[in-house]
Amino acid sequence: MQKRFFPLIVLFTYWTLAGAYPLDAEPDTGILRLEGYRLAQEGKAYATAIPSGALLKQAQIRLRLTGNPTLDIPDADPEFTRQIVDLLGKQSERFGIAVLDLSDPQQPRYAEHRGNIPFNPGSVGKLAVVTAMFNALATTYPDALDRRRQVLHDTQITADRFINYDHHKVPIWRSHYKYMQYEKLKIGDTDNLWTYLDWMMSASSNAAASMVMKNLILLHRFGSQYPVDEAASARYFQESSPLALGQQLGSAIREGLTASGIDYELFRQGNFFTAEGKRRVSGTNSTATPRELMRYLLHLEQGKVVDAFSSLEIKKLLYMTEKRIRYASSPALENAAVYFKSGSMYRCRPESGFTCGKYRGNVVNVLNSVAIIEAPAGDDPSLFYLVVVTSNVLKENAAVAHQTLATRIHRLLEKRHLVRSLVKNQVIHGDD
Repeated sequence: MQKRFFPLIVLFTYWTLAGAYPLDAEPDTGILRLEGYRLAQEGKAYATAIPSGALLKQAQIRLRLTGNPTLDIPDADPEFTRQIVDLLGKQSERFGIAVLDLSDPQQPRYAEHRGNIPFNPGSVGKLAVVTAMFNALATTYPDALDRRRQVLHDTQITADRFINYDHHKVPIWRSHYKYMQYEKLKIGDTDNLWTYLDWMMSASSNAAASMVMKNLILLHRFGSQYPVDEAASARYFQESSPLALGQQLGSAIREGLTASGIDYELFRQGNFFTAEGKRRVSGTNSTATPRELMRYLLHLEQGKVVDAFSSLEIKKLLYMTEKRIRYASSPALENAAVYFKSGSMYRCRPESGFTCGKYRGNVVNVLNSVAIIEAPAGDDPSLFYLVVVTSNVLKENAAVAHQTLATRIHRLLEKRHLVRSLVKNQVIHGDD
């Protein structure tokens, strides 16, 4: 293959800039791109600069609600809800939103608007897939975290026809030349399970997600015999009907979500993310509501998504360590640790005077975002809140709308807690 020498920045495409996982984790995970971005921040490789909030180390990523396992989503606060809905403007009925402010853990405050309205989660459904994978590992090795880590690190996955077709690109670290290259996954591309999970979550690669789902079926079926060799895998998929494979996938996803306290009827991923995967494995519909996704985020922080080990590893997979997009790209979040997943779907039809574009559909223009925000990033953030947003505002740039909404929500919470802090300080001063 001809060698190419050019910096990372030339290779970026807008929809692949959502890297995750702490940059010091490459030795533990084998996710090679982490080493590339770590070196880039030291000026030793070609890569983009990342926000200050993206530089936490593994040891600084922690679950913040394990000491409060009984906390549930509170009743919606009318005034807080009114403030959040006001931020949505005239198109508020095109949004569903949930915000849980946990900055003061003794006084959680919740806002919700159209929280029970179901929608297609798009790539946010990959949360259900990663949960099912960790649940299958926990079921197979309930008391052996080292064995789970070994499977994640040592299992090699080779892309096959299940990846067809996907336009997303994934980051591949060219260590010899000290640059990162973004490429579509190709049949024959091989890396470990950790890396495929990272590609699924960070670059939102549908191809990587479909390979993870194929391996989820194998892990769910073969248990401690996983990973099986290529011949056994091929034989199983050839001899099993699409319906049987779909039942295996559905069981794995249902079990993962149920074990995490999530209602499968209110949040699930029902099928593969690629056409070939859907052809080979029967599926059902995918669905979510803002409230059930909020429950997922809350349970993640409580260590209840499968178990504490799995919750922490999933949170690390959601930690953004590259240029941020959509909701997470708000300048107000520059110094924040952002744990994020999003998904978009848009569709257009010819319309006089309207030009179709990415995030600007005139038939469907769905954008979904889930985020955990800790600001400033570090051990003791002054703001800690969870957000779920779904929108279908036609003809407008949904990515910009979510970015703007993120700024407005952050400023609203900054103002609220600044006032609370001032009042607290005045009371303390008065007591002196």
